Amino acid sequence: MTAGRSNPLSGSLKPPGDKSISHRALIFGLLAKGVTPVEGLLEGDDVLRTAAACRALGAKVERLGEGKWRVEGAGLGSLLAPKDVLDFGNAGTGTRLMMGVVGGHAIKATFDGDASLRKRPMRRILDPLVQMGVDVISETEGGRCPITIQGTGEPAPIEYCSPVASAQLKSAILLAGLNSSGRTCVIESEASRDHTEKMLSYFGAKVHIEKQGAHGRKITLEGRPTLTAREVIVPADPSSAAFPLVAALLVPGSNVTIIGMMMNPLRIGLLTTLQEMGAHIEITNPRIEGGEDVADLRVRASQLKGVDVPADRAPSMIDEYPVLAVAAAFAQGETRMRGLSELRVKESDRLAAVAAGLAVNGVDYAIEGDDLIVQGAGNVQGGGTVETHLDHRIAMSFLIMGLASDNPVTIDDAAMIATSFPTFRPALEKLGATFS
Repeated sequence: MTAGRSNPLSGSLKPPGDKSISHRALIFGLLAKGVTPVEGLLEGDDVLRTAAACRALGAKVERLGEGKWRVEGAGLGSLLAPKDVLDFGNAGTGTRLMMGVVGGHAIKATFDGDASLRKRPMRRILDPLVQMGVDVISETEGGRCPITIQGTGEPAPIEYCSPVASAQLKSAILLAGLNSSGRTCVIESEASRDHTEKMLSYFGAKVHIEKQGAHGRKITLEGRPTLTAREVIVPADPSSAAFPLVAALLVPGSNVTIIGMMMNPLRIGLLTTLQEMGAHIEITNPRIEGGEDVADLRVRASQLKGVDVPADRAPSMIDEYPVLAVAAAFAQGETRMRGLSELRVKESDRLAAVAAGLAVNGVDYAIEGDDLIVQGAGNVQGGGTVETHLDHRIAMSFLIMGLASDNPVTIDDAAMIATSFPTFRPALEKLGATFS
């Protein structure tokens, strides 16, 4: 797929439902008693894999219409052992969260996925689960899928100090701890996304959160709550909104409104960074939907300037660094993005993939340790073909580059874009983007 220089982008766009919330809405629907209606569910492949896993574990999961779903839960402590392998495709979030769910029940399950998922390390999830009583029956070298675990109906309550700021790791422990007879505690030195904690409370669990140090938090969950089904309205995904947002900033003359974007403080690091870079972004109509803050954004083309992005912002924008690197390439001056070690273990080694994409399109960059430094020149030559490594965010980021660069930018594979933003091409074309 190729993106060429576009005329000004204009109009409004509602990005797909948030992927993190979509996964959790299905999982909490599985664990709650009663019927959980879900509106605005992201119908990308990653989320559909989680829906299939919930069915395999005993829930009744139905699609009622576009984005409208219904989950009738099996209930906490009542899950069924799946008859077949739980195939999560490319869904790292679904895999890791569901390992926690299975780990807290006396059932056995095998987790597997595509070639990309099989490269992703799962040992950081397995280690605390083993402390809770889970038995890892088999795993591929390095703690990778396929992995078979035997869960426990009596998970031990643990206090776990997370070595990295990872919402997936934290969520797996808390989801396993739901079926514990005691208190499960996770301590983070850097706060990660808090969607699991919010949804635990929303469905009736008792969660206590307190500050830990300068940037950290201590999350304590009371085991064996009664989870009661509730309606979930899924807000627009900030990680998907990032692509039309950056496109509107980079394509001269653009004026685009993004409708209903989640404004959770732990998810808007990119927005904060772009504003520091001089982006013209007007935040309007703030409101609450499904327990999360949302707002509309009016975005106009802007001349950006290079900035220094602190490492402690990484957890709030970890998926947005590829498209930020693209924005930085068009900015004036140097942008340094600090502390990106977590990018090395995403769907691809995103740090290496971003660097290669910048290089092939004539952008000067450097990697120093875990820092990415982009030398912005105000414009980008383009003309390159980018290897996506089966990574949807690499694919979309460099298509956005092509919309504003001097020469078209091509990506080697666009199929995996459907995992998170299945309407990416038509939605951007409706604003005026040029793809072929």
